[in-house]
Amino acid sequence: MTSVTSAASPAGAPDVRPLPRFPSGFLWGVSTSAHQIEGAADTREPSVWDAFTAAPGRVRDGSTAAVACDHFHRHTEDVALLRDLGVDAYRFSISWPRVNGPGGLDFYDRLVDEVCAAGVRPVPTLFHWDLPLGVEEAGGWRSRETAERFAEYVAGVAARLGDRVPTWITLNEPAEHTLLGHALGVHAPGHRLLFDALPVAHHQLLAHGLAVRALRAAGARDVGIANSHGPTWPASREPADVEAAGFYDLLLNRLFADPLLLGAYPDGLGELMPGTAARVEADLKVIAEPLDRYGINYYAPTRVGAPQGTEIEFGGVSMPAELPFSVRKIEGRPVTDFGWPVAPEGLTELLTAFRDRYGDRLPPVTITENGCSYEGLDDQDRIAYLDGHVRALHEAMEAGVDVRGYFVWSLLDNFEWAEGYARRFGLVHVDFATLERTPKASYHWLRDALRAQRG
Repeated sequence: MTSVTSAASPAGAPDVRPLPRFPSGFLWGVSTSAHQIEGAADTREPSVWDAFTAAPGRVRDGSTAAVACDHFHRHTEDVALLRDLGVDAYRFSISWPRVNGPGGLDFYDRLVDEVCAAGVRPVPTLFHWDLPLGVEEAGGWRSRETAERFAEYVAGVAARLGDRVPTWITLNEPAEHTLLGHALGVHAPGHRLLFDALPVAHHQLLAHGLAVRALRAAGARDVGIANSHGPTWPASREPADVEAAGFYDLLLNRLFADPLLLGAYPDGLGELMPGTAARVEADLKVIAEPLDRYGINYYAPTRVGAPQGTEIEFGGVSMPAELPFSVRKIEGRPVTDFGWPVAPEGLTELLTAFRDRYGDRLPPVTITENGCSYEGLDDQDRIAYLDGHVRALHEAMEAGVDVRGYFVWSLLDNFEWAEGYARRFGLVHVDFATLERTPKASYHWLRDALRAQRG
C-alpha cells in the first residue's frame, strides 16, 4: 500500500512519560458511525445523506458513502482490530435506514455478538445524522412526529439487542446536526433556515427523552447522550466581543445541555420553541429524563467575536454575515489538517466549567469522541494530540470532575461527511481503492498505553 508520509509535527513530539494512571473500571474505547463506515448502501433504505451527496458540489471530493470502508462486509476484520487494540468498549451507531431495510437488525445482531465475543462492550448510538429519507420527506426533525417515530424505532432496537447491550447512547451531536444540517445547509439534509432551525433542536431533544423512556421500558440501566461541547473564548475583552461569545456559547453549549440537565431552556430561548408554553414545559419534563452518563464530544475551543458584516469561511463552513457573531482564528496554536486548533487545556476548562455550572445535576461524564485529522501512517501528530488530551482529562478528574470513560474518534479512516475522503481521523488507515486496513503508529501507541494502564 502507498501511504502519505506526515510532515514535520506541528503539534510537537509526544510526551515520552507514561500516561497518568486512571481508576480501575475507567472505560477506554473507540468510536465510529454507521453512514461513515458501513457502505453496502444497496442493502438499506436511502438516508438524507444519500440524497445530499447525490447533488453536485455538496461534498468536497464529489464522493459518497455508498462503499465507504465496507464495514458491513468486513466487520469481522474490524472487530479483530478492536480486540488487538485492547479497548474496553466500542461505540458504533445503528443506522435507522438499515433497520428499516430488508435485513432489519440482522447485521447489528451479528455485530453485537462478535463484539461481545471479542471481550469488548458494545455501546450503540441510536442516531448519528443518517435520518431515513422517507422520514425527512414527511417533515424530518422540523416535525414533532419524527421524535415519536424515533422512539418507536428505539424500542424495536432495544427489544432485539438489549439482552447483550449494557450501555446506550441516544443521539450524536444534535447541536451540529441542527447548525450544519438545518441552519447553514452544509450537511444533510441541506436546509438553510438560520434561526428558524430552532425547532429542530427541540425535536431532537424531545426524541432523546422519549428514547430514554423506551430504553428504560426495555430494561436499560446505562443510558446517555453524546453532545458536542467546547469552551467559547471571546476574541477580545471588548463588550461587543464578550456579548457575541456569550450568545454563541448559549447556542452551541447551553441550548443542548441546560434542558437535559436542568429541565429548562436558557432565558429567552424557551419561547422560541414550537408549541404553546405549556407544551414546551411538558416536553422539558421528558427531555430531562435522568441519565446515567453524560457524553461529551470534544475537539477544540472556539474563538468568537462581534459580527464582521461579511460572510466568512471557517473550518470549511461558510458563516453567513447575518449571524450575531463571527468565528475567528485562534492564533499561536498548532492546527490539525482540518485547520482546527490543538488546545488540550480546553478540555480541562470545559469539564471543570460543566461541574461548576451543573453541580450534582451533572451525571458521570464520558468523553464519547476526541480525535484529530492527520495524514500518514507514522502519525506522530495524532499521538501528540491524544497524549495531550488524555493528560488534560486526567487533570480535570484530579480537580474533582467525575469522568468514567474516554473514546477516541475514530477507529477507521472514513467518509468525513461534506469533506468526503479528504480527512483522515482513523487510528487505522483505510486504502479506499483496495479497502486494505493498516494500523497506524497511533494505533500501536494506544494499544501500548492501554496495556500499561492494566499492568
